[in-house]
Amino acid sequence: MSDLLEWRKEFPILDNTVYMISHSLGAMPRRTRERLQEYADMWSTRGIRAWEEGWWMMPTSVGDLIGKIIGAGQGEVVMHPNVSICQSIITSCLNFTASKRNKIVSESLNFPSNLYIYHSLEQDGARLVLVPSEDGITVPLDRMLEAIDEQTLLVSVSHVIFRSSFIQDLKAITARAHEVGAMVVADIYQSAGTVPLNVQEIGLDFATGGSVKWLCGGPGAGYLYVRRDLWPRLEPRLTGWLAHKEPFAFVVGPNDYADNIYRFLNGSPNVPGMYAAMSGYEIINEVGVAAIREKSVRQTSRLVGLAQEAGFRVNCPANAEERGGTVVIEVPHGEQVTTELLQRDYLVDYRPGAGIRVAPHFYSKDEELDLTIREIKAILETKAYERHSAAQAH
Repeated sequence: MSDLLEWRKEFPILDNTVYMISHSLGAMPRRTRERLQEYADMWSTRGIRAWEEGWWMMPTSVGDLIGKIIGAGQGEVVMHPNVSICQSIITSCLNFTASKRNKIVSESLNFPSNLYIYHSLEQDGARLVLVPSEDGITVPLDRMLEAIDEQTLLVSVSHVIFRSSFIQDLKAITARAHEVGAMVVADIYQSAGTVPLNVQEIGLDFATGGSVKWLCGGPGAGYLYVRRDLWPRLEPRLTGWLAHKEPFAFVVGPNDYADNIYRFLNGSPNVPGMYAAMSGYEIINEVGVAAIREKSVRQTSRLVGLAQEAGFRVNCPANAEERGGTVVIEVPHGEQVTTELLQRDYLVDYRPGAGIRVAPHFYSKDEELDLTIREIKAILETKAYERHSAAQAH
C-alpha cells in the first residue's frame, strides 16, 4: 500500500496536519486550484460563450466522472448543489395521496437532513416508518426487510451510516422493495469513493451523494442517479427551466420534460462547485475504489485495535466487512478532546451519542493512526481538554 502514499504530494494540507477527517471533508487536491482558475479564466475571457463552450453540459459531463465511480452508465448522473435538493427532487416525483401505497421506510440512523424532508411529507399524506437501531450502531436487516411491504412507496437507506460507519445490505433491501413494488433511494455519501458499489448491479432506482467527503471534491457538488428506465414516468414537481425539452424556447405553461437525465434538473447549476469537484473525482478514478477499500480495511482494523488497546470503546462494527471507512471512538470528554485535537492540527470530528470520528484515506500513513490515538491519550492524561469545557458551556 506504500505506493498509494505517492498521492500525498497531491494534497497540500497533509504537509502540516494529521488529516483524519476525510469522512467529513476530504483533503483538497493541489490541481483544484488550477481548475478554479480555469473557471475564472473561462468567465473572464469567454463571457456568455462559456455556456455553450462547456458550462451547459457540466451537470452530465461532471456527473459521468461520478458515474464511473458508482457503476452508473453514461448520462445517468446529474449534478446538483447538495443531497437535500436531490432527495427533494425524488420525492417530488411521487404521489403520497393517490392510494394506500404512501409509506416511506427508512432507518432511524439515517442522516437527519434526509429525515427532515421525509417528515415534512407527512402533511402530504406520507407515512414515515423508521426502523430502530438496538445498539446505536447497526440496523437489523430482518427488521428493515419486514418493514417494507405492499403499502411502501419509497425505501430510503444510507449505504454507510454516518454515525457508526455500518454498511447496510443494499442488494437485499432493493430486492425486497422491488418484490413489493416499491422504489429505493440510497444515500451513498459515506460510501462513494471508499466502499465499492455498483448502482446498476444492485438495481437501485435512485442514488444521491455529495463530493465533500471521500471524493475530495469540496462543497456545492451533490449528485443524483436515476435508473434510466424510470425517466419516462417520473415528472419532478421540484423543477425548472433546465428540465425542459427545449429550455431556450422559453415556452409558457406546464413543463415539457426533457427525455434525458436533464429532466431532473431545475435552475442554473453551480458551475464553480463542479469545477472544484472534478479533480477529486479524477483522482479517485485513477487510484481505484478497490485499492482504496483494501487499504481502508487494513488501516481501520489497525485503528480499532489501537483504540481498544488504549481502553476506549469503539462504536462501529468490529467486522471490517460491515464497516465503512470511519472508526468511531468513544472517549471521555469527547467534544472537548476533539477541540484540543483540532488546535494541535489533528483533524477529526465529534458526533453526540457516537464519539470521535477518525477516518484515514488512501493518502494516510500508518504512523498517523498511532499518533492520533497517542495524542488523544495525552490530552486526557494531562487534562488539556479542561480549558475547552467552560467555552463550550456557553
